[in-house]
Amino acid sequence: MKLLAISDLHVRHRRNREALEGLSARPDDWLILAGDLGETVEHCRFVFETLRPRFARLLWVPGNHELWREEGLAGQAKYDALVALCREFGVDSPEDPYPLFDGEGGPVTVAPLFVLYDYSFAPDGMGIEAAIAWARETGVMCTDEWRLSYQPHDSRQGWCAARVAYSEERLAQVEGPTVLVNHFPLRGDLVRLPRIERFRIWCGTTATEQWHTRFSARAVVSGHLHLRRTDWIDGTRFEEVSLGYPRHWRSETGIDGYVREILPGPRGPGAGTGGPVWHR
Repeated sequence: MKLLAISDLHVRHRRNREALEGLSARPDDWLILAGDLGETVEHCRFVFETLRPRFARLLWVPGNHELWREEGLAGQAKYDALVALCREFGVDSPEDPYPLFDGEGGPVTVAPLFVLYDYSFAPDGMGIEAAIAWARETGVMCTDEWRLSYQPHDSRQGWCAARVAYSEERLAQVEGPTVLVNHFPLRGDLVRLPRIERFRIWCGTTATEQWHTRFSARAVVSGHLHLRRTDWIDGTRFEEVSLGYPRHWRSETGIDGYVREILPGPRGPGAGTGGPVWHR
């Protein structure tokens, strides 16, 4: 039994949707779905209906696209509807007890998280309005500013702070090693976007920078960047597991090769990571 991961399936795109239907079954393995499956509850339903019979267990965390408003659903209400959908299909969400993975590379507690962003990946001392203006100087803007509601919270950073506090409280109760899963990177130095560098302000929060050491992470899984990569920091492996929009991946051989093995995984930097490796 292995622990696998993929994110950013974006099934509103026909090519991605068709490719997902061809994903091979791994009935003994767990699969992490690290956010941005699609933009509607029905997109997520399609993914769960397609994949739930093919894996022993599915684990899901929300990305920003899942949280985009749709008719009758926005903000916390949209998130709650997605959690309810997870429970309908028996998919683990950030609101469920963290499961213990006892397969190859275990035992380890897998912690699906929902921690948003708070613009703190901007240059030091830059407030939110200044950070957004700074990004717009280079023509960079995130659709979340129009489509991601934060209600009933007072702001996106307020929702982020609430999720940080909630997650910290739960993680503090975990004994032993973990695998941390969040759609957004947990560290700002993981955000390398050479073509849209200032998009980083919509990519996470500095509040999670040390979670990999605080909570004994054997691996940290994220998506969002559409740049698949493996990093090693303080002995912890960080995996960016995005598929991405159709232009971000090669469809000739399907998407099986884009599913990343998290556990047992490589034993050290450069050992069979299946992608670029950065070591600090």
